Amino acid sequence: MLRALNSRVIVVMICFIQMAMTFDGLAQIQNTAVPFLLIAPNARASGLGETGVAVADDANAMFWNPAGLGFQNGQEVSLNHTNWLPKFNQPDLYYEYGAYRIQVEDIGTIGASFTFLNLGEFQHTLSTGPDVVGTFRSWEMAFALGYGAMVTDNLAFGINAKYIHSNLSNIGAGREQGQGVANAIAADIGLLYRPNRLVIPFTDVDFGNRISFGMNFSNIGPHVFYVDENQKDPLPANLRLGFAFDFVKEEFNRLTWLVDVSKLMVNRQPYADGGAADPLYKAIFTTWDKPIGEIIRDFTFATGFEYWYSNLVALRFGYYYEDPSIGNRNFITYGAGLRYDMYGFDFSYISSAPGSTEQHPLEGTLRFSLIVGWDKVTGNTPDNSDAPVDDSSN
Repeated sequence: MLRALNSRVIVVMICFIQMAMTFDGLAQIQNTAVPFLLIAPNARASGLGETGVAVADDANAMFWNPAGLGFQNGQEVSLNHTNWLPKFNQPDLYYEYGAYRIQVEDIGTIGASFTFLNLGEFQHTLSTGPDVVGTFRSWEMAFALGYGAMVTDNLAFGINAKYIHSNLSNIGAGREQGQGVANAIAADIGLLYRPNRLVIPFTDVDFGNRISFGMNFSNIGPHVFYVDENQKDPLPANLRLGFAFDFVKEEFNRLTWLVDVSKLMVNRQPYADGGAADPLYKAIFTTWDKPIGEIIRDFTFATGFEYWYSNLVALRFGYYYEDPSIGNRNFITYGAGLRYDMYGFDFSYISSAPGSTEQHPLEGTLRFSLIVGWDKVTGNTPDNSDAPVDDSSN
């Protein structure tokens, strides 16, 4: 669909679309470039309130936590599609994500992923009048290669390397010279801990094979600029921490609770003072240089529950909270999944939380995911792990 816009208005519109692209809120998105890197790609995690750093048990670990690759075996492909910002009713706004991983004996697991966000086609007009002088498309993409391996029997380490390309406009706006195109490189680093034995002190309770802890520091890289290098912006470097716990883990029933918290590792001056952003090596320290109350408000909170029956059917529910000072996003998510043989299908739905004073731009968004896995050593379990499914005797 073509939208006839003045070239200056085009830039504003694209910026607005980008502000709405992630759940990290308007205040945070204004601080970074290429925020599409924060979009949760798969329906399973979306149905769980955007959680996944402590699970990361399929090819989508490339996004949530590359360390999860280390626990996986065999091969798997994941394909994910979302019609983006459905409230805008623009069919050429869509998001695609694909991931692949393969275990290499005695080396570890290697993965690759591709992200594509299409922002649509625009008509180019001049500031002197409404006459259309051309059209252009706006889109962004990222390609990543990842590696994960076991450090110990319970701990895995993972890393990604990314190439990022942002093509907002291939023409200038007004007196601006040059193209609205940027390239960048980045890295992700992750850890995932799944203890086989974890006894609570002074008790006989063992949470081994029931609990996991994850960490992912993503989008580590230099600042990005489009036309003027003096106006460069930081990448959305994001620290994500979380855990997952199996309340029920039996032969035919499994109920898992997941919690993620995340914080952008970005620090910049107020725009009234120039808006200069600290380089990442400095921002990872200066972003904590504020009162404890503000630090807590900078974190987003996500939680979700996943129920599996007989490793075939899954139901999911999640909740996401963001402090009003950084965006005020407050919504619930629903999802379901099916597994049969080597195939898996997931979908999710986003809805504003009851009592929320604002509707999220992604209200009504449906996500769809297809997973195909083969050459696995163990059976088709939801977590692809070597742990037995039935340990109800613990």
